[in-house]
Amino acid sequence: MPQFFQHFAFNDPAWLFLLLLVPPLFFLRRRIGATASIGFSSLSILGSVGQRTRQRPGALTASLLVFAIIAAIIALARPQWRSEYVARTASGIDILVALDTSYSMEIPDFYPNDDRRLAPQRRIDVAKEVIREFIDRRPDDRIGLVAFSGRPYPVSPITMDHDWLTRELKRIQLGDIKEDGTAIGSAIAASSTRLTKRDAKSKVVVLVTDGANNSGKLDPVEAAKLAADLGIRIYTIAIGTETGRVSRLRQTYPAQEFDESTLRQIAGLTHAEFFRCRDTASLRTTFDSINELEKTESKTHTVVDADEWFLWFLGASFLLAFLSLSFNGLNPPPMPS
Repeated sequence: MPQFFQHFAFNDPAWLFLLLLVPPLFFLRRRIGATASIGFSSLSILGSVGQRTRQRPGALTASLLVFAIIAAIIALARPQWRSEYVARTASGIDILVALDTSYSMEIPDFYPNDDRRLAPQRRIDVAKEVIREFIDRRPDDRIGLVAFSGRPYPVSPITMDHDWLTRELKRIQLGDIKEDGTAIGSAIAASSTRLTKRDAKSKVVVLVTDGANNSGKLDPVEAAKLAADLGIRIYTIAIGTETGRVSRLRQTYPAQEFDESTLRQIAGLTHAEFFRCRDTASLRTTFDSINELEKTESKTHTVVDADEWFLWFLGASFLLAFLSLSFNGLNPPPMPS
């Protein structure tokens, strides 16, 4: 029922005040008709003479006429079935998220709601969840996604279809890219290449990684300089705790590879910011900060498609009036003697 009232409305509801005249009509309809002018001690002798006198002559006729008037008043108020469509104009901000999917991202050193009584979560799982929340908060932006480890891999082109984008984000798994390592320079180059093909007012890369560049042929700082020349800002996010370690099954000599200096330099060269996230709360705060720094300037307008229903009520009014007159003609009230 609430869904019905979201679509049904009256274009000229002031006519509905005429419905206040309907209750008096119902009152008049129920008035008792004229009584017989001649009294009899018994009516049994009249049973064979004529029909029984009606106490409320024309009751059905009057009821039909009242409902005809109600339908006519509703028709005057112009009932409509409305469907609203919200059209958005893109803000002009293109964002590409570059997500590290190297094996170190499987380290379980993040806790749900930072509650250490709960089982820890993998870095990749927490990062994907926070990125999804970031996408949901920016419905008017074009967003793309690149995954990288030993080389970059385009997961999603820059798109306004965020439902499809989040589905692709959910499908990302460690090991999708066969080359192991962390190719930050190549990831920046791949992200910048996709952004340069776009005609956007603002171009942004959000780079999420837990390691240092140890793969690929392009130096991260050189890639950042090229991105800066193209007017691309790169927000760098280093995630993970200092105590987190890659399993010896993956790496013979596990070591933590944070390279804050390079990530800070990348952000500085592109007039963006560097963020260090050691827990889930700080990662969410980081994306909130980026969300505030990159303000969306979207325009929306609502288009209303109205389907007129007044003809149905007008037709019902004519039909009820016709039936009222027909019943009155076929079964007239008794004539006074």
